[in-house]
Amino acid sequence: MTYIKKEFKLETNPTLEGLIMSISFITGTVVTIFSGTVSDMLGRRPMLITSSVMFFFSGLVMLWAPNVTVVLLSRLLDGIALALSITLTPLYISEIAPPDIRGTLNTLPQFSCSGGMFLAYIMVFSLSLVDSPSWRAMLAVVSIPSVAYFLLAVFYLPESPPWLVSKGRVTEAKKVLQRLRNSEDVSGELALLAEGMSPAGENATIEEYIVTPASDLMANKEAGRDCIKLYGPNQGRVSMVAQQVNGQGSMISRSMLTLSRQGSIVAQAENLKDPLVNLFGIVHDGNPPPLDSGGSRAMLMGDTFQSTDNLNAPLLSAQGSTLEKDKAFGSKDALGTGNNDGNQLPKSTSIGGGWKLVYKSAEGGRNEKGLQRVYLRADPNAGSAQGSFYDGYDLNADGSESFQASALVSHSVLCPKNISMKPENAAKRTGFGGLSDIGVRRALGVGVGLQLLQQAAGINGFLYYAPQILDQAGVGALLSNIGISSTSASLLVNIVTTLAMLPCIALSMRLMDVAGRRAIMLYTIPILIVSLMVLILRNLFDMSANVNAIVTALSVMVYESCFVMGLGAIPNIVCSEIFPTSVRGICISICSLTFWISILIVTSSFPFLLQILGLSGVIGLYVIGCIAAWIFVYLKVPETKGMPLEVIIDFFAIGARPAE
Repeated sequence: MTYIKKEFKLETNPTLEGLIMSISFITGTVVTIFSGTVSDMLGRRPMLITSSVMFFFSGLVMLWAPNVTVVLLSRLLDGIALALSITLTPLYISEIAPPDIRGTLNTLPQFSCSGGMFLAYIMVFSLSLVDSPSWRAMLAVVSIPSVAYFLLAVFYLPESPPWLVSKGRVTEAKKVLQRLRNSEDVSGELALLAEGMSPAGENATIEEYIVTPASDLMANKEAGRDCIKLYGPNQGRVSMVAQQVNGQGSMISRSMLTLSRQGSIVAQAENLKDPLVNLFGIVHDGNPPPLDSGGSRAMLMGDTFQSTDNLNAPLLSAQGSTLEKDKAFGSKDALGTGNNDGNQLPKSTSIGGGWKLVYKSAEGGRNEKGLQRVYLRADPNAGSAQGSFYDGYDLNADGSESFQASALVSHSVLCPKNISMKPENAAKRTGFGGLSDIGVRRALGVGVGLQLLQQAAGINGFLYYAPQILDQAGVGALLSNIGISSTSASLLVNIVTTLAMLPCIALSMRLMDVAGRRAIMLYTIPILIVSLMVLILRNLFDMSANVNAIVTALSVMVYESCFVMGLGAIPNIVCSEIFPTSVRGICISICSLTFWISILIVTSSFPFLLQILGLSGVIGLYVIGCIAAWIFVYLKVPETKGMPLEVIIDFFAIGARPAE
């Protein structure tokens, strides 16, 4: 902007200068409104390709730019590209990534963004050292990586499997999954995607099971009515049996429901945590609260179904399919198994993160048998047990020990007779109508809150006005002693700052699927508060100009580095995980719209607030924003690490309902 202002003499036209800065954000805000809906209709991949094309042309137009009007056109194209990439990249990654590494992969955009900033600052710093730097070259260079982006999107990126299943293109989804997972048998995950079309209903229950080794006699003759047979890697061999626990059990852990419904009463009185946070917490911690006064383990809501003999695996044979698009619902072999045998359920039941998708039959109306899907997961505290499937489902009966497991049970979208998707069980609410579901509304509250508070913490004020902050602290004057201009000195500080971001983001990538999203935010936000408080309180101490410059530079560096570890990356990750497939695009658009509007407010208000409150006053507002963000994360944001998207969605659906 320094060079653009000089060439077009914008020093006396601050309105036009502000428009050049903000038109990308204004355009991004408008495009975001429609991007999610369009991606739900056309797919994720076409929108990413469009984004790469917009980036390419924005660079070319800027390279030509003879006047301000063309500069604005280039920035407009850039805004379209930004909106599509920011909105759809985390969504796309979440839909194709395995649960165990989804957080790590979804942190890559933040790493790429900071890496791009680092390279951009190096380039601009280098150009600032020459007599006549070309601002057109600075901004047009985006066309170079956009070519690689376009080629990868067109020739390498597949379409999202969940989106393909939602459109009935199950054969294509199967081929994509086989490529992504490097496995021929993806029947379990394919069934999971089909189940994701219908989030848990009011009859969903949370149940407890004991998983024990299965002798041949138990597996073939003595399996109880409430048993689920679990098949290990040996074809056709029942390795373990999951027996449902009813009534007043003995050694089983307390129901997750107790935590979410009764335990939450105590929790709300003590620490005001949302019951949904507690419900997700027990999935990861395995430490539920005590039983209710009657010693019962009540189910989540509604009446449970009477289980009958479980349907024998293997489900959904992984052989080839000739499924056509018009066979998506209500027909045999709707999941593209190529097998019309009525009892075929998925051979591979592992769905990632230590979860298993298994099925059991249930009595429906008029004595008709239906299917219930069971998302089964071993108690994390039982992870060391030899027979546990918590880490990889190594079901070998020899020498295995019994362990406890919890399950989320609800109606299946599959028909029991021919293993096809039932039209009445497929997603009933799509588009804006799906936003009225209570689980979706609760998830939107989490997503919108995170995006709003991310900007309330002040990051964009720092990114866009850090040179001014550093100049006021005398950093430019300090570095000018080495023989460079104050502008180059400010750019040099930004190079060091963005360089410091990269190892912090790398650490965040390492911890994202270990410590979890929630924990990282809860630990990094206090560091943001401390670094901001240092910037406020430094003026109260009698420091030399050099010490003041160093303290300011270090505080800015710590703030930005810790921000990208937590609040910078995680809101987009969480938003891409918590919405049903049928409305995921729309919900992501709403969250992204909040992001863009918040950026507009923060960046446009910073100069005004700086004039009214001074730098310390503005930073004080950011401290309040960080405190509010920490409180919100602690009370309202659940931990989603390692959980399949469809399981997360079901937990939101059942955990958001009021207790009866």
